[in-house]
Amino acid sequence: MPYKNIVITSGSPVQVRPPKQDQFYVGFSTVNSENPGNKLFDFELVKQNLINHFNTRKGERVMNPDFGCVIWELLFEPLTGDVRDLIQKDIIKICESDPRAFASQIDIREYEQGFMLELTLETTDSNQSNVLRLAFDQKLGLQVQ
Repeated sequence: MPYKNIVITSGSPVQVRPPKQDQFYVGFSTVNSENPGNKLFDFELVKQNLINHFNTRKGERVMNPDFGCVIWELLFEPLTGDVRDLIQKDIIKICESDPRAFASQIDIREYEQGFMLELTLETTDSNQSNVLRLAFDQKLGLQVQ
């Protein structure tokens, strides 16, 4: 007497396709009070991650002293050629740390309270581009404009 009866039927296997996604990236952020649902999608998520990276001082993150932005140590320095090169290399390194986007154009300007960055970011998997303006202020900290 058999333990189980096994029935084998012939036919084509059923293929289940995953639903089409409207967004490439989905994330969560409580920083932006204008975002009512705390969810971020696609380019807004990439921008928020880069802003978080820029808002962290170099050496501030535990167990990762290379994470962060060097601009905070240079706020009181004049924007000479060497300082500009150092800031630009750090910006490129920060943007390259996120594989979802790259900086196609970088503009660094000095103003009375710090530095102004204008980055043209492009995503690697779509044709989206956006300008990210960041003001590193000596008194107010990082301001997104």
